[in-house]
Amino acid sequence: MGKWLVGVDLGGTSTKLAFINTSGEIIYKWQVATDISENGVHIIPNIVKEIDAKLAELKKKRSKLLGIGMGAPGPVRSESGSVYEAINLGWRNYPLKDVLEKKTLLPVVIDNDANMAALGEMWKGAGQGAKDLVCITLGTGVGGGVIANGQVVHGASGAAGEVGHITVVTDNGALCNCGHKGCLETVASATGIVRLARGALTKRKSSLLQEKMNEGNLLSAKLVFECAAEGDKLSLEIIEQTSHYLGMALAHIGNLLNPEKIVIGGGVSRAGDLLINSVRTVFQKHAFKRVSKSTNILQATLGNDAGVIGAAWLIKNQLDK
Repeated sequence: MGKWLVGVDLGGTSTKLAFINTSGEIIYKWQVATDISENGVHIIPNIVKEIDAKLAELKKKRSKLLGIGMGAPGPVRSESGSVYEAINLGWRNYPLKDVLEKKTLLPVVIDNDANMAALGEMWKGAGQGAKDLVCITLGTGVGGGVIANGQVVHGASGAAGEVGHITVVTDNGALCNCGHKGCLETVASATGIVRLARGALTKRKSSLLQEKMNEGNLLSAKLVFECAAEGDKLSLEIIEQTSHYLGMALAHIGNLLNPEKIVIGGGVSRAGDLLINSVRTVFQKHAFKRVSKSTNILQATLGNDAGVIGAAWLIKNQLDK
């Protein structure tokens, strides 16, 4: 049956784990809560316990595993596998690769979680076949991974691909978690869309979105997209606003990198064509002509599995060298 790769997608709330074969097919996957107490001291021991417990449940030995790939939040030193800083986890200059290798006696490779999602989409998802790819993740925040000639671009301090912090609102922009104002994250993330919706609702009382909220539905990006799909003018205007900022940012990225594909993933991307088509229109309008003709904008296809699949690809690629 062959040996397995371990893919781990570490998040501040939950951690996704998977055993994946060398062809990129998920054999088993599961999810556990991330224990961030005491500055994240329990995170790695818990992951090791989870891996061993799943192996025992499947009646397999650790020798079944080739190695572990892990995506971690925040900038990562790719050479050493240490995390510069992961605020949600309580880590600063944390030697993640070394700690995990010592506890498992397996080869380990670490990278940023958004980079892992990009690699996953490149290997088995919407980016399959492309060696020049940008992956944008629209979730609670906005993340990004850049792949050039099949390799992740890390930058001088591991912060390449932070597309969520491109400034798109130059006047009176909302404050971003990074400390700056007007970042893409403030208008294209799920929380950003909710903020735009709250502002729009104060100016217009009559809308399907307001009716849904009056019925007890919580305001969310998902609700905005559902109302837009039913033709609600207010919700459509909010999506148009988000698409404008996102399309402009992607045009800048496209002009700089000219990737073959830009893949949009994350929870917000589930809006599908309603969002993607609007973004494409703005991109086509503002991107350099050769870029607009050669760069394809697509919706991600792997969903929550992108991170673990990308992590498995990275450890496989490392072992193949």
